[in-house]
Amino acid sequence: MKLVYEGKTKDVYQLEDGNYLLKFKDDVTGQDGVFDPGANTVGLTIEGAGKAGLKLSKYFFEKLNSLNIPTHYIDCNLEENTMTVLPAKAFGKGVEVICRYRAVGSFIRRYGLYAKEGQVLDGYVEVTLKDDERNDPLITDEALEMLNIMTKEEYKILTDLTRQISGIIKEDLAEKGLELYDIKLEFGRIGKDNHIALIDEISGGNMRVYKEGEYVEPLLLTKLILGETTKE
Repeated sequence: MKLVYEGKTKDVYQLEDGNYLLKFKDDVTGQDGVFDPGANTVGLTIEGAGKAGLKLSKYFFEKLNSLNIPTHYIDCNLEENTMTVLPAKAFGKGVEVICRYRAVGSFIRRYGLYAKEGQVLDGYVEVTLKDDERNDPLITDEALEMLNIMTKEEYKILTDLTRQISGIIKEDLAEKGLELYDIKLEFGRIGKDNHIALIDEISGGNMRVYKEGEYVEPLLLTKLILGETTKE
């Protein structure tokens, strides 16, 4: 295995067969010791966060694969905290897509003049550039095309997939008495045909979920979704 990238919450290795291995860490994003899925820095380390993130990613990726939704997921090893994935080409240096069902976090920080905390949103999708130095700026489909990051056609596929995937996850959570406020997804181009597919992870660290109006932290969220009642 060859280490190709050390990330905030995962390390990436290239395998001999051309696929990649993601090694999940216990580090989570946030600021001043407080978890924040939208933050650009590692805010704290939570024991078991890596395994919880991997378990939830396994659960959702296998569900999406069974529905023939394109992803990079192949399989995972829960003992090693690793996930094997297909190689994917990033859009530029990477983009992130957020689907919002309630007004919280950076949405309120930007649009608080018009929006109220917790206000219901209709699956609002926004795209940001992965750029820590510039605090992940929002970008439009026109600018993405002008900068040769993606075409408008690709943008539509990406945002349609985001709404479809987020809706599936939202519905799954609702069946367990949980409400998805927002979720951050990542996409790339995969295969010889460069089709757009969901990449990275689908974990509690990438979403805000509430139960009866109370925020559910990532480790507890994994247990609630997977029906785990005892600590490992």
